[in-house]
Amino acid sequence: VQLVESGGNLVQPGGSLRLSCAASGFALNYYALGWFRQVPGKEREGVSCINSDGSEYYVDSVKGRFSISRDNAKNTVYLQMNNLTPEDTAVYYCNVKDFWGEGTLVTVAP
Repeated sequence: VQLVESGGNLVQPGGSLRLSCAASGFALNYYALGWFRQVPGKEREGVSCINSDGSEYYVDSVKGRFSISRDNAKNTVYLQMNNLTPEDTAVYYCNVKDFWGEGTLVTVAP
């Protein structure tokens, strides 16, 4: 089982990024997948989750700005992030059950 995140980058406030989490070794559509983020010195925070039935969850701080989706054919989950702020700066990780990717860095700065 492997999860590989990509799409992190440096972006200006108000900008957008789309993160990807590509899974191998299992079919994503049977599981809930979550996006988490972590800033050095702080606890890892749950950002969004998409369940096997397609239902979605967002932490209050990203509601209306972030959108999670899943492409079962590509076995990939995406996190579309719009109207980014410096407070969104973090390493973003995807998670399924006990498995984690290595993360992708998002930096929001002028």
